[in-house]
Amino acid sequence: MLVRSSYFAYKDLRRYRALAQNPYAQVQVHGNVTGLSPGRHGFHVHRFGDLTGGCKSAAAHYNPANADHGAPSDDIRHIGDLGNIEADVNGVALFSFYDRLLALEGPQNIIGRAVVVHEREDDLGRTTHPDSRSTGNAGGRLGCGVIGIAPY
Repeated sequence: MLVRSSYFAYKDLRRYRALAQNPYAQVQVHGNVTGLSPGRHGFHVHRFGDLTGGCKSAAAHYNPANADHGAPSDDIRHIGDLGNIEADVNGVALFSFYDRLLALEGPQNIIGRAVVVHEREDDLGRTTHPDSRSTGNAGGRLGCGVIGIAPY
């Protein structure tokens, strides 16, 4: 089983995320983020793992097929569209899910790319807002980290 992880500390936000891929199954994503405002926050894999200019350097969502933004369950979506994570009243988001498009090996793998938590809920490309079909109108970037290899 391949295991990859990402850790970041940005402003008052703390986060740990692990990804695991069995060669016969989908990628599992699990982790926790603290320091969030209560509620739902967009959660995406972005194109670059470059954080030299903060989370802005990560560029747009990882989208090698040039698809419209969508929900994790949609047939058409960015590979990096992971929907939302939800923070409780204490600002803690605990999450665990599987994703069918993420890969930790092969030509479209996400190793070395960034994972980003956004300030607002991702609308999953379903509204008339001008940013809905490109970013899910999830707002600014609260925190980010590079997906890398960890010794598990």
